Amino acid sequence: MRSVEEHQRVVAAMISARPAAAAPLDQSQGLVLAEDVVAELALPVFDNSAMDGYAVRAEDTDGATPERPVILPVAEDIPAGRTDQLTLQPGTAHRIMTGAPMPTGATGVVPVENTDGGVDNVAIYARSEPGKHIRRAGEDVAPGTTVLRRGQVVTPAVLGLAAALGLPGLPVIPRQRVLVISTGTELVTPGTPLQPGQIYESNSIMLAGAVREAGADVIAVATAEDDVAQFSSILDKHATPENEVDLIITSGGVSAGAYEVVKDAFGRDGDQGVEFVKVAMQPGMPQGIGRVAGTTIVTLPGNPVSALVSFEVFIRPALRAAMGLPDPHRPHRPAVLAEALTSPRGKRQFRRAILDTDAGSVLSYGPPASHHLRWLASANALLDIPEGVVEVSAGTELQVWDLT
Repeated sequence: MRSVEEHQRVVAAMISARPAAAAPLDQSQGLVLAEDVVAELALPVFDNSAMDGYAVRAEDTDGATPERPVILPVAEDIPAGRTDQLTLQPGTAHRIMTGAPMPTGATGVVPVENTDGGVDNVAIYARSEPGKHIRRAGEDVAPGTTVLRRGQVVTPAVLGLAAALGLPGLPVIPRQRVLVISTGTELVTPGTPLQPGQIYESNSIMLAGAVREAGADVIAVATAEDDVAQFSSILDKHATPENEVDLIITSGGVSAGAYEVVKDAFGRDGDQGVEFVKVAMQPGMPQGIGRVAGTTIVTLPGNPVSALVSFEVFIRPALRAAMGLPDPHRPHRPAVLAEALTSPRGKRQFRRAILDTDAGSVLSYGPPASHHLRWLASANALLDIPEGVVEVSAGTELQVWDLT
């Protein structure tokens, strides 16, 4: 059987980054910058007032006190957004709002709180300090400054800076585009009455959610019966050049029995571009990887816990790495096992677990079988028991994958 590490390398090599592209700002959040961003504009763009108040020549306010205010005529009103360039004459004031451009000749701003708020004439109760309450052009960003770095994740603050610099978009590594297909004739849509022998389909919605949580886009979700023609028609419909699919994920149809539609569609001997292998792990032993019409496909087992654990182990880190996202792997933390456990010989076991990060301890959670989805839904970690370990005593330190 193939080791977990070897299959991780194979999957990672098959999922590659999309070419860098300019994305509009409203579509850039959460993506990674593909290039440095250099400012072509100064921030602030012009000298502007940091306060609501009065633009003055500082020397014209000498000696101003509440008892003996300086009275100045108000020659202009300057709201934010006024575009004509004004000049302040000696012995006058301009009423000015926060963010409004400073008039030529003004050397200070008297906050409205230090005045009587006059419109025609203003009584100033405190001397203006030269340069105070003025935001100077370029004091935040000078033109030619590298303000954002390649590899940086686009956050709301990054979007704000880019917009302030007048950029309509950013150079980013695009999201991976993923098609999710669940297989099985027994599957029906939730909300539909069940017939004998039927179960509700859960893998596609679960895996699509995992894809989005990893930062990628889901271009379509589909369910196929155990019918090769129907399965192939789904691929033909969605895995098209127009949809720009980067990755196809299937669940089910990869075991050793009859009616294994994914194996039947691609040839059980791997002669049609998809290799089916056994990986030394529990859950998730049957796996597949290859290309269909040039698109990477990863085939996962059908039991829901096997499918999601396989996604965590093989696909999630490869997807995030291809998008340049930081920390593609879940945090791996050492923790002390609070109970004795057994593990199958020759397999690396990933057990659902509850991790207590404060205590540094971990407790296995629920049965290890791959159909017990309830326990995975409430677990906050995966307990990683090495392939060569059969018995683990309480008090042993193990690696734990933190899922929070």
